[in-house]
Order: sequence, then C-alpha cells, then structure tokens
Amino acid sequence: MEIANVTSVNQFILMGLTNLPWLQKVLFVSFLFFYEINILGNLIIMFLAMRDPSLQAPMYFLLANLSFLDIWFSSVTVPKMLVGFLFDNTISVWGCIAQMHFFHFLGCAEGVLLAAMGYDRYVAICSPLRYNTIMNKTFCTQLVFTSWFIGFFSALIHSVMTSMLPFCNFNKVRHFFCNVKPVIKLACSSTFINEITVATLSGFLSTCTFSLTFLSYLFIIIHLSKIHSSQRSLKAFSTCSSHLTVVSLFYGTAMCTYLGPSSDVSIEKDKVAAVLFTVITPTLNPIIYTLRNKEVRKSLKKMFQSLQ
Repeated sequence: MEIANVTSVNQFILMGLTNLPWLQKVLFVSFLFFYEINILGNLIIMFLAMRDPSLQAPMYFLLANLSFLDIWFSSVTVPKMLVGFLFDNTISVWGCIAQMHFFHFLGCAEGVLLAAMGYDRYVAICSPLRYNTIMNKTFCTQLVFTSWFIGFFSALIHSVMTSMLPFCNFNKVRHFFCNVKPVIKLACSSTFINEITVATLSGFLSTCTFSLTFLSYLFIIIHLSKIHSSQRSLKAFSTCSSHLTVVSLFYGTAMCTYLGPSSDVSIEKDKVAAVLFTVITPTLNPIIYTLRNKEVRKSLKKMFQSLQ
C-alpha cells in the first residue's frame, strides 16, 4: 500500500468573501465604515452608562457590557478581513486557533448576556418594587462574570479539540476568518467527533439561552395580560422592544450558522450569516438602543449639548 506524501501545515490562507478585485474594494470601504460606526457607537453607549447618573440602573450596566462585548467580538474578525481585501490573507495555525477561541468565547458570552438582559426586563416589569433589591450591583456583576465564564470554557472545548487535529497538504480556509466548521474540514483525519461536538454544544447553549429569554418574555406577556391598562402595557413593551430586536438579529444569524450541516453549500451560506453577526449586528445594536430608548436619547442629547 502506497503511503501518501503528507506535509504538515504551519499556516492557513483565508479565502475571504470574493475573488473579484472591484468587489473587494467596495466591501473594504463598506465594512470599514460599519466597523468604525460599531466602535464609535458602542463606546458612546459605554461612556453614557458610566458617566450619566440617570443611566445608573442595572439595565444600562448590562447594556454597557453588551457594547464592550460587541466591540471585541467584531475586532476579532473584521480587521483581519479588511487586510484580506487588500493583501494575501494568511494566518498561522495557532493564530487561527486563537482567533477561533476568542470568536466563540465572545459570541457565547454575548448570548448568555442577552438572556440575562431578558431576565432584567422580566424583573423590572413583573416585580418593579423588588427590582433594585433583586438586580443589585453584586448580582449584575455575577451575571456578567457568568456570561464570560460560560463563553470562555465553551470556546476552550472547540479550540483544544481543533488543536489536536493534524493538518496536512490543504491550508485554504473557505471563510474570511477561522470559523470552526471550515477549519476542521481541512484536517487529514476523521472530524466526526469535532462536528458532533460543535453541533451539540452550540445547539445546547443556543437553545438554553434562547429558551431563558423566551421564558422571560412569556412571563412578561402573562403578567401584562392581567393588567387592564393598555397604556402601561405599551410602555412596558416599549422598554423591551430594543432588546427583542437585538435578540432576533443575534439568534437568527447564529442558529443558521451553527445548527446546520457542514457542507460546501452551508459554508457559503455561513459566510453571509457571519457577515451579519460580526459586522452588521454589532453596528446596529447601539443604534437600536439609542433610537428606541428614551433615556439613552436624553443622555446622548445632553452629551452633545455639553460639547457645544
């Protein structure tokens, strides 16, 4: 039996979104614009939440942490993608695994944090008199650290399992960053366990966090259905609308990416979904919360007036 000529791979080539030079330039300008808006918008949200006394509530503490995650979540992938539009986009194997780790770490932490924000809205609407007691500073800090803890160790499973795979001969990643599914397809050994782990772990975490968020709003709807004041119900839902919009964007794209089969067609679809939740969604989050939240709008207006 002839032994195949196996060459160990020490770097990967990220294939990006397109090979068309003119489209690469258009995407570079577009994504650079979105990335700058993302950084600026989320920094403003963080600044307002820390400096404005009217925003010293648990809801805005969690929102500031969401903005912090959004900045780093995009920064893990977008700068490298922008470089790839202009130059050959190579990355070392360990650099690829590190990018994969931080991408899953921050993405999972954001999912858990969104569930915590759903619980915050449940307490604020269903138990307003106990809101400050339940959602105290210590508990909110624990929620944030829990999201980071779960995100870190779930990502660690993916990165450790991927680092144990042998990579030989093939080094072209069919993506614009080191996402776990296209990377493990390059391994020259069976990846069945890896694929099952990705689907199971991602599915479990997505289902749990989404279910917790869904339950929070289900209890909110049940509570409001017992109230005969339509004005109060509308006011309560208006405080939830921003969070619901962000949750829909986040889970809609994430579930499409990680719960589907790993095939050539699915990887191409994953690229589109990945653009949405790495470039578009983090940019829209601060805009959504600014436009749909009266307190944030007031704080933003005061900030601009103070600068004049």
